[in-house]
Amino acid sequence: MARFMGALRRIAPWAAQNADVAIALGLAIVVGVLGIMPDDILGQMFGADGTEVQAQLVNAATLVILALVATALLRDRARQAPVEETITSGALAQLPLRLERLEQIETLVQGTRKALDALQLVRVLGSAQEIAQAHAEARRDASRWSFKGGTGTYLRAVTLPVCVAAARRDKRHLTVRVEIIDPTDPVVCEAYAHYRRSLSDLPDGTGETWTTDRARKESYATILAAFWHRQRYGLLDIGVGLSSTMTTFRWDLSSSRLIMTVEDPNMAMTALADTFYYENGDTELRLSFEQARRVPLEAYKRVPLSDEPTIEEVQDLFERIGMPLPKAYNGRDVVDIARKALRAVDPYGEPVREHGS
Repeated sequence: MARFMGALRRIAPWAAQNADVAIALGLAIVVGVLGIMPDDILGQMFGADGTEVQAQLVNAATLVILALVATALLRDRARQAPVEETITSGALAQLPLRLERLEQIETLVQGTRKALDALQLVRVLGSAQEIAQAHAEARRDASRWSFKGGTGTYLRAVTLPVCVAAARRDKRHLTVRVEIIDPTDPVVCEAYAHYRRSLSDLPDGTGETWTTDRARKESYATILAAFWHRQRYGLLDIGVGLSSTMTTFRWDLSSSRLIMTVEDPNMAMTALADTFYYENGDTELRLSFEQARRVPLEAYKRVPLSDEPTIEEVQDLFERIGMPLPKAYNGRDVVDIARKALRAVDPYGEPVREHGS
């Protein structure tokens, strides 16, 4: 009994809000029960023929149920009319404008996501190990390399010999563009040496301190290394540009990434290819190289160099390309340039053997 009363209490609110439907449902249940009762029982209940009573009850209940259903339909239609009018006159009229705004928001979100993705690919490297790893990944399968910096010491010691050796092993083309300070310009050589000394007056990773003469010799050595490698690998397309201004950054750009380093061996930035930073760095290096004074590398056939270039070969090379070595240089100075060109010391690590090995 308690369960029955609880069920009635739960049903009562719904029945009050939907009286017509509740009455129709109740009548349908009553008529259904009467329809399955035996005729003799119906006759006793109503004091008449059971079949006739059953037919009259079904007919009357059917009319009442149909009337209640019609009433419910009319009421629902009356409720829906204002809603439909509001949707038709308001929301639907504004639908094109809202769709346009939605497209604008979607475009903005896509642009923001693309910008954030590009920013995420500009990464700060905070250790010498990370920087070395980034350079190693950049050299892997590199088909081109662009460098802009001071004198190209690390380029001669590691980048150029390793990239040439890999290209020779795979028998593929390699394009290299190098921009360094002009060794014939004493002003820029002094400015670069002064800048390096201002950061530290101690010997660097090569064991030497920075002087104007060292800056000049390092640049001469990079030019000599470019000729030497060009003569020994026919698929190497290398160009060297000389700048009358120095930069405090070193840019290394390969097929896969851009690395920008400073004099701090534990700090650098890197960006992967196809990102905003990479593409703009590539443009910067191209335009800067075009403005630099070009070294006539096409003369490499006219100035053959031995595996271990002699003093006379080195002097003849710079004479023929219009960049004679200073008259004050003796044989020891020339040997020093050749050593820096072909047996450069990695300023950040161990000495590296060259000659494409």
